[in-house]
Amino acid sequence: MLLAKKVAIVTGGAQGIGRATVERLAKEGAKVVVADVKDKEGNAVVAALKASGSEATYFHTDVSERLGVYNLIASARDAFGKVDILVNNAGTLDNVSFLELEEAEFDRVLRTNIKGAFLISQAVAKQMVRQCQADENCAPGAIINVTSINSRFGLPEHTAYAVSKGGLEQLTRSMAVALAPYGIRVNAVGPGAIETDMVAEVFSDEAARKQALSQTPLGRFGSPAEVASVIAWLASKEASYLTGTTVWADGGRLALSGRVAPPEPNE
Repeated sequence: MLLAKKVAIVTGGAQGIGRATVERLAKEGAKVVVADVKDKEGNAVVAALKASGSEATYFHTDVSERLGVYNLIASARDAFGKVDILVNNAGTLDNVSFLELEEAEFDRVLRTNIKGAFLISQAVAKQMVRQCQADENCAPGAIINVTSINSRFGLPEHTAYAVSKGGLEQLTRSMAVALAPYGIRVNAVGPGAIETDMVAEVFSDEAARKQALSQTPLGRFGSPAEVASVIAWLASKEASYLTGTTVWADGGRLALSGRVAPPEPNE
């Protein structure tokens, strides 16, 4: 197992990519703290993991609130004694044209998607540094940010989301340089069109889905589990010489100049 004896915090871990990540990290041997604001879904994830023999706990967390972040880390320490891995997956979406986007909505999205990632990353990094200062045999930790292919493209109906994901990509690079002296690695995964509730909201009709597939050389949407497998690898010692980079799980979207014909539905 790639992550035996490791302790991971996954924000937004109650559904979608977050839930798939929680399940994959647990499968690789990690003890997992599921952080979310969706208590029913989060507790259900933890119950399923415990039923399968994994160690996990749920903690209600608004990552945009500093006190909530500190309480989360204290809860992780109380439950498992340390923190080795942080996956910044918590995110929210705006869905309005640029000219109609209100300041409060812009602030709401950036507060979760970028401020929240900053707050919890800084707090977890301090915890990781303290752990290794107290134990010379400590293995430095890893932070993985879940950004988006849309950090590289303009989205007129989702301006705040695109801006926040672009900021998260830059935060990844800045943290990687700042934390390298402590051995802490910081990377990101950039999903393309993945079959989640958020993507279903964006591509709500068949025409929109076909448009997305026309920009995806592999000709299909990805699954949350496919993104989770990249995250697990980035968190492991298999990626020990990677920091400050983004792995694009996008079906070839960034490599494409133009469009491809979407696949015909199966008859």
